[in-house]
Amino acid sequence: MSTALPSIMTTFGITASSGQWLTNGYIMVNAIMIPTSAFLMKRFSFRKLYLLFSIIFLLGTIFGAFAQQYVLLIIGRMIQAIGAGVMMPLVNVLAMSEASKKSRGAIMGIIGLAFNFAPVVGPTLSGFILSQFSWRFLFIFVIPFTAINIILAIMYLPGLSKKQEVSFNTLGLILSSFGLLFLLFGLSNIGTTKALSFHVIGAIIIGLIILVIFVFTQTKAHSPFINLKVFGRQQYDVATVINMLLMITMYGNTIIIPLLVQNVMHYSALVSGLVILPGATSTAILSPISGRLYDRFGIKRLVVIGLTIDVIGTTMQSFVTKDTSILTVTFGQFVRQLGLVLVLIPIQTHALSSVPSMMISDAVALFNTLRQVAASVGTAILVGIISVTENLIPGHHLVGELSGIKVGFVVSIGMILLCLVMTIWLKSENSYEQ
Repeated sequence: MSTALPSIMTTFGITASSGQWLTNGYIMVNAIMIPTSAFLMKRFSFRKLYLLFSIIFLLGTIFGAFAQQYVLLIIGRMIQAIGAGVMMPLVNVLAMSEASKKSRGAIMGIIGLAFNFAPVVGPTLSGFILSQFSWRFLFIFVIPFTAINIILAIMYLPGLSKKQEVSFNTLGLILSSFGLLFLLFGLSNIGTTKALSFHVIGAIIIGLIILVIFVFTQTKAHSPFINLKVFGRQQYDVATVINMLLMITMYGNTIIIPLLVQNVMHYSALVSGLVILPGATSTAILSPISGRLYDRFGIKRLVVIGLTIDVIGTTMQSFVTKDTSILTVTFGQFVRQLGLVLVLIPIQTHALSSVPSMMISDAVALFNTLRQVAASVGTAILVGIISVTENLIPGHHLVGELSGIKVGFVVSIGMILLCLVMTIWLKSENSYEQ
């Protein structure tokens, strides 16, 4: 929605900070719904859930397309987030439940192709639609595809009947929802308001306190909202932490590259998008291949090779200046993405394959929730680094921003190297062979 923000601001007469809630609100509601999916999948069939939340997503899309007030547009986006927050974990659970153990990597790779292709095509397609039509067509364009998705689901999706009877843990829902809401709210405000204000540090502290209470109550509960006993399995824990660290570097990079290309090197937003395009395209195309490589060779060698390539690409980017060739920046980004694609799909498959089948829904929900939090942390860290570095060099905005960007790359290198160290605890074989 960021590409449509200027048009939406004009239509409703809102400020940019208000407009950001189209994205921030979606992320928060989405993060709240992901843990809820674990409970829902234990109680109801896959088919019913997928159809219900696909319809909810469709209703949110229609609501947004014809909203006549900004608050109604926000509500439409929230409804979309409710649908998407459950649908995405459902797809992962279906793959892990229905695919044979030795083809899970390949299936997860195909899912990765679908998930990774959208960010590649999305900005370009959005730009084209906005150049020809109103921002409302960003919603209208989605309606027929969502309808087709629902029809195909009715025709082909299996039932996958519920696995167990569990009572609803209301306290768990309330604590997880408010904990994530405050935490993500605080992280999203970094860079837009003072770091020591309640909207940042206060919200983050409150969120963390609530989440600590959530963990304490759920570990004691007879029927927890989400089964935290998923943790404590070495392969799941290590794979989840590696994934979180890589999410921090990857989403932080989505802040760095546009700032580098547009603010420091003085290229257009179009060029900034083209810098990211080759690497993003390779990620989408190679996702199925990386999944198959996991099935064949296991996790450890693949992750070590991928992280090494990622370090090389990030190191290349850390030496950039305002006079660096744009092709050099593009190639460094391509190398980074090439390394990441060898890690992200296999590490997720490995994590989910290492837990008992009865815990798959909990494992998927926790993995995706922590990934969402890590993405917000990554953005916040990089915004904070750049802001602090700029303030250390007053009167030299360009120099300060470039220095902050370079520090951001160095921090990313440190996190990737930490991931490499953590591969010591990864088993050489696939999780399903253990």
